[in-house]
Order: sequence, then structure tokens, then C-alpha cells
Amino acid sequence: MNTLKLIILLASLSGLMILIGYFIGRGKGIAIALIISVLMNFSGYWLSDSIVLHMYNAQAVTRLESPALYDAVESLSAKARIPVPKVYVIPKDSPNAFATGRNEDHAAVAVTSGILKMLNQDELEGVLAHELSHIKHKDILISTMAATVASAVVLLSRWAVFFGSDEKSSISTVAVAVVAPIAATVIQMAISRSREYEADAGSARLSGKPEALAGALAKLSYAAVERPLDANPSTAHMFIVNPLSGGVIMNLFSTHPPVEERIERLMKMKGNRS
Repeated sequence: MNTLKLIILLASLSGLMILIGYFIGRGKGIAIALIISVLMNFSGYWLSDSIVLHMYNAQAVTRLESPALYDAVESLSAKARIPVPKVYVIPKDSPNAFATGRNEDHAAVAVTSGILKMLNQDELEGVLAHELSHIKHKDILISTMAATVASAVVLLSRWAVFFGSDEKSSISTVAVAVVAPIAATVIQMAISRSREYEADAGSARLSGKPEALAGALAKLSYAAVERPLDANPSTAHMFIVNPLSGGVIMNLFSTHPPVEERIERLMKMKGNRS
């Protein structure tokens, strides 16, 4: 199922790139967009995790440097029966976390320094279990490649404004430049929203404490509004809560389901477990 989702995602985003290429330079633009699309898909598979980690200046940590964090990842990985991923800390006060990589053997979990200060141990384990569930469910390749290719779509759409083929098509070119990033977000939404519910449920099963993740989500959602992360919108879907602050329009196009619904589902799991 995840393989089909990956194919649909990459085909849709690549199609958007080709459309933008057409408006930039017609036949030549399509050829350029095809080349970029192939390169992005290839490099996305092998390098997208490194690109995203570098984007946020994530620093690899050892058990000696961050014992509570590392031990929690190691213990939960054993419960999930997956290899222990590499552990990274992002030097940002805004609390958040994400998982990345191409498979269980090449995976990483990254948390911000802010989340380590804000959450208690149970809540932190709930968040880590959520991210490890993404790894176990093989979501991380889809998520990470989506970020890389969506970034290229946004970049090409900006180029379209400056390199439109002729004056007559300028209105269409600007329209594509506006619509393409929105379309890329909608495609990401279709893939990522259901994944968050599944990872929440996986966290509840793995940690045995759905209420801990519910409490963490409440804190993180509030903090994201008060202290939004300076995040690339193309990577927003990777984080456990939307790192971008915004109003009604931003919420409408959020790649995450409403936090209130996620908390409600988690608390029902607690009730069923009691």
C-alpha cells in the first residue's frame, strides 16, 4: 500500500513540475522539468534524509550526550522490533519532532531542544513512539521524498514568474506559480493526514500510554502557535504537529489532522484500555 502511495505521490508532484516547465519554456521547459524530476526522485531516495536533517542543522547525539533521549529511543525500538535509528537534536526552542530516512535500516529520529525542555518523560516517550511508528509503518520514505520533490515544485513555480515564455502567457504563468505550491500541499495532505492517526495509534500501542501522547500534543500545538518553528513549508508534513503558525487558511491547507481530533481518539483508546 505504501509503495502505491509513493508512486502516486511522486507521479503527481512530477506532473506538476512538468506543467510548470511547460509554462516556463514550452517544449524546452518540459524537457528541463523532466530532467529535474528524474534527478530529484533519484537523489530524493538516496539523499533526502540528509538534506532535511541539514536543512534544520540537526546534530547527531550519543547516549553519553543525551542519555534519557537515547535510552528512550533504544527501549521503544526494541518494543517495536526495529533497528535503533540514529538520534538527532535540532537546536531550536520551538518544540517539535520528526522521523526521516528510506527504510528501517537507514532511519533517524530528530527532536528539537525545545521539546526536551517542555515534555516530561512519559510525554517524550509518546512522541518518540509516534515517530518510531512512522518508521515501522514505512511512512518515512514517502514523507521525506515528498519534502524534497515538493521543494522543487515550489522553486520551479517561482522561476515560472521570471521565465515565462512570452508576455501573452504571463497571466497563466503567474496563475501556475500561485496554484502549483497549493496543489503540492493538497497532494501531501492526501498522503499525510491518515498517516498521523495511524502513528498516534501505533504510539499508544507501543508506549501503552495514549494519554501521555495526548498531553504532549496539547502542549506542542499550543507552543507551535506561540513559538512557531522557522520551517520550510515543504517539510511541514514531516513534523508531529504543524510547525507553521497561521490562521484559517493555513489550517485549511494543513498537512496534519486537527490536534483536537487526535487527542480525542487517543483518550478513547485510554478508555478502552481501562
